[in-house]
Amino acid sequence: MRQTIVPEGYGYRRIFGTRWNDNDVYGHLNNTTHYAAMDTTITSWLIGVAGLRTDADEAMAVVVSSSCTYLTSVSFPESLLVGLRAGRIGTTSVTWELGLHAESTGALVATGQFVHVFVDAVNQRPVPIPRDVRGAIEAQLVMAP
Repeated sequence: MRQTIVPEGYGYRRIFGTRWNDNDVYGHLNNTTHYAAMDTTITSWLIGVAGLRTDADEAMAVVVSSSCTYLTSVSFPESLLVGLRAGRIGTTSVTWELGLHAESTGALVATGQFVHVFVDAVNQRPVPIPRDVRGAIEAQLVMAP
């Protein structure tokens, strides 16, 4: 049984399992898998920790920007340990910072950034980050410099 090495500097961490078909023709995880790992981690935190209800809340988070920097390749069956923290927190938006690590070694394999803007679920216009979500971000995901 392998031991997970936990990376520092992230208020939330989630293991993202990979599948054989996540490998591309070159034998390493396809870039879309990295994005799926990041989006799944953010959404899991928003729903499971911050209490955002995608089916009932008046505000929803939409991605307006995303990026990923690949540092080294990994392949199935390696799982990713994805760390999440908050970067910039505005009135209506938050910049998520992510670190994707090889679960078996803790090695940083990629870094990513997503920007969510919170919008009214009906008219899609920006609204302030919901109070409970902002409180959870500030309590758990804002890391000391």
